[in-house]
Amino acid sequence: MTLLINAYSTLAAPPPPEFARAPANRRDRSDPELVPHLQGFVGYVLGTVEQGMDARTFAVIRHLQRVQTHYSFEVEDDAFDALTAWGQAANAICFLPDGSVRDAAGNVLVSRGEPPVEADAALPYPADARERKARSERALRALGAQPPAHLPPVLGEGEVRLRGSEESMRRMLALCAVAVRAESLHSQPLSTQEIAAKLGPGVAALSPAERDFIDAQAPDEEAWADQGWRYESAALLQWALGLREALPEPTATCDAADVARVAIAEADEARIAQARLRPTAELLDALDAIYRRHWLVRQARLDEREPPIGLHPSVVYERHYALNWLLRFDEQDWDEVGTPT
Repeated sequence: MTLLINAYSTLAAPPPPEFARAPANRRDRSDPELVPHLQGFVGYVLGTVEQGMDARTFAVIRHLQRVQTHYSFEVEDDAFDALTAWGQAANAICFLPDGSVRDAAGNVLVSRGEPPVEADAALPYPADARERKARSERALRALGAQPPAHLPPVLGEGEVRLRGSEESMRRMLALCAVAVRAESLHSQPLSTQEIAAKLGPGVAALSPAERDFIDAQAPDEEAWADQGWRYESAALLQWALGLREALPEPTATCDAADVARVAIAEADEARIAQARLRPTAELLDALDAIYRRHWLVRQARLDEREPPIGLHPSVVYERHYALNWLLRFDEQDWDEVGTPT
């Protein structure tokens, strides 16, 4: 028997399915039709939900949103074991002609009722992502917190589509520009022109919402408060760019004056051109750590109690926001970045 397989890998460079009956059809994010196809596939998966979203279906959707490579190929019966091994190495899930979505071992993750979903079906995660999750959990337990085991790993290195160093530097400068503007509103408001004199490349890189805020004569209080916290996002990006040596526990606010000083010192084109990000593994370590801390903060709020281990909710949020932008969470622009936990 020959079976048609559509396989969806979250890796940018998965191994080719050399066991396929014929050379596989392959496309990646450079194909403009892949993202609309994945969006349609997400809609199909949502259509299987009858009584509210369950954790497994949500995980399938998150996998599809991260897919970087799509293969289509036929496989013979005697190659199923090779398919399983390849699917694990490629961090792939498969869509079969019977309408089911399956893990690498062929267990049913999602279906329209037949074949039935199988309890032992499992979403794939890269080995380095699983190891990172385990390290983060151990570190939190050592601090006295109890991270929930059900939270999935974050990205593995092979799944990352990182922002560029220069783009990250300009974003850091833009964050400082709006934070300086927000701070100045407490005493002597600084104009856009005055801020541009010190942080010109940052003003040029403002997002639409940031531009509206910095140009407003009297911004609304919510925008004022939100942009005032951007020192924390800027501090995170300064660390990511190697402009700060350490990333302390998110239990206290940063030194805003120092963050601004560092930004002003970097606000010229020569310095921007020299920008370099930390190794991807370090950035992912920070993302996994803050992701689990953010869950703890949100759960504490739901439980109407103080966050554990002294976590500062706003600092945690800003770091998570900045890291999700840096690591292209759902490819969202700055104003639209999500921080789901």
